[in-house]
Amino acid sequence: MLYIRVTEILKEKKKSKYWFIKKMEGGYQSLSHLMDNETTAIHFDTLEKICDILECEPGDIIVRRKTKRRVKKSEQTIKAV
Repeated sequence: MLYIRVTEILKEKKKSKYWFIKKMEGGYQSLSHLMDNETTAIHFDTLEKICDILECEPGDIIVRRKTKRRVKKSEQTIKAV
C-alpha cells in the first residue's frame, strides 16, 4: 500500500494543515483527503508543488507500507483440509 506522509512532514517542520492548504492554493476537501490517505491518485504537478512547499523529495512524501494479506474464510477451509 502506498502511503502519503504529508501530515508527518508537517509535524516535523512544525507547520499546520491550514498553512499547507493556503500554500497549495487548492481545495480544502481534496487536500484533506490527500493528507488523510483517502485518495487513489495524485498528479505529478501536485506532487511537485508539495515537494517545493515542504522542501523535500517525492520519496520523502510517498512511501510503501507492507500490509498483511487477509485470508478469506474459503481459503482457510481449503488449507485446513
